[in-house]
Amino acid sequence: MQVQTTRMEEEQAKIILQETAGLAIITIHRPQLKNALTANMWDQLADVALKVLENPKNKVLLLRGSGEQFTAGSDIKEFNQLSLEKAEEAFVHMEKTISTIERLPIPTIGVINGPAMGAGLELALACDIRIGSEKSKLGIPVGKLGITLNNKFAQRLVNLVGPSLTKDLVYTGRMLKAEEAYRVGMLNYLVTEKDLNRYAIKMGKLVASMSPASLLAVKTSVQECIDSAPVLWKGSTPFVDQNDFPEGVGAFVEKRLPRFTRRTQ
Repeated sequence: MQVQTTRMEEEQAKIILQETAGLAIITIHRPQLKNALTANMWDQLADVALKVLENPKNKVLLLRGSGEQFTAGSDIKEFNQLSLEKAEEAFVHMEKTISTIERLPIPTIGVINGPAMGAGLELALACDIRIGSEKSKLGIPVGKLGITLNNKFAQRLVNLVGPSLTKDLVYTGRMLKAEEAYRVGMLNYLVTEKDLNRYAIKMGKLVASMSPASLLAVKTSVQECIDSAPVLWKGSTPFVDQNDFPEGVGAFVEKRLPRFTRRTQ
């Protein structure tokens, strides 16, 4: 079976696209840094996701990480070099890439091996279906970094697991192990690490065999239901806090505990 491969490279950081038998497979490849995405890689990921649509043979997209990781999310060390304004812009740009994945007009399957953290979890949640291995760990430990959960980021979690667990995950910063993530619905399927890729391809082929009209209709209808749901919040929370974010990122880079200043507003 012939596989066509397109690579967009940044030193050892790559977004890899493979196309075969009606499936497009995107791999985030930066294993030496837990597949953490640089700003450039976020751009590449959006470009490659749109490139998938250029081939009419691609019926389903599989999104995975290289090796024993899905992705640790964004490269936090990059934020240490940015102003608050530029950091906020980076998160807005990141959300545009995640939304690009989320709104692709073909089914998307997240293949989760190892940690899916922070923006990496958001990327997984942007997929229509998630398949995990027993090594999967999912969480959004933004409280350690002074990253504030923007409305769109919060919405994906609330829609899937409800408000209480969403708050729990942010309040504690804990990572859900595979069985708990499966139990609460963050993972649709749970298989062994050995079987993960094979199972994902099998699932992808099954989905690809269905009516394209039916697949697009249900994806569009579900998204319309989500978009039309009542929104109780007003305005929009930014992605970064002007005090806690510099302290959180600085502590991360310096490998120490953050010293946050308590505020009531």
